[in-house]
Amino acid sequence: MRFDVVTLFPDLFQPFLTQGVTRRAFESGQVDVRLWQLRDFADDNYRRVDDRPYGGGPGMVMLVEPLERALAAVRQQRQEDGPVVLFTPTGRRIDQALLQEWAAGPGATLVCGRYEGIDQRFVDSHVDLELSLGDFVLSGGELPALALLDGVARLQPGVLNDAQSHAQDSFSDGLLDCPHYSRPEVLQTEQGPRAVPPVLLSGHHADIARWRREQSLRLTAGRRPDLIAAARAAGSLSPDDEKFLAALQL
Repeated sequence: MRFDVVTLFPDLFQPFLTQGVTRRAFESGQVDVRLWQLRDFADDNYRRVDDRPYGGGPGMVMLVEPLERALAAVRQQRQEDGPVVLFTPTGRRIDQALLQEWAAGPGATLVCGRYEGIDQRFVDSHVDLELSLGDFVLSGGELPALALLDGVARLQPGVLNDAQSHAQDSFSDGLLDCPHYSRPEVLQTEQGPRAVPPVLLSGHHADIARWRREQSLRLTAGRRPDLIAAARAAGSLSPDDEKFLAALQL
């Protein structure tokens, strides 16, 4: 798949593409990322890509023409157009289901806005999907773009050391992930010794699987009851799940 990123700050992406486990997806070409400096498509000596908003008010607005020229250059190189994505607080929230869907797709052109926003005429004419990280405002679309690329890259075959790792991630089955433990078996803390739950040392796989499921249900019910409601609506909770949830009395 190929992602073309239109941004004023392409240097923000370079370290990300060469660090960590997800670099495998980029180095192997499973996820091809091309960076486009928006200022290269300005038409004046100052490489200006923004101007004051009509109607007054604070901030600057990104201009249509440089964005259109950048998009035309991207499309000239892409074999498949793919959707044009804009990162904005008004967009659909990025979630695991979307990442799983995109992990098997052709990629997209990612437009990273800055300043007060992008001229709405570009959005109306060219943007297929608006995405958001959540109910807060960032300085630009680069961080959401990085989050999307990371989430898609780690789902590619061979990127994680264990192919089952992402199957156990939070949200993969609609619930939060259970707690995890490693060595030492007993950790000395200021509050006293803290041991790994005995069931994880038992070697009994069925008991371990049941404990992990119950811990996942407990954590989700306490912190994200909306996910429990969604799981019920989807019919993904078993009778044993419901019995355990009822016993929690939250």
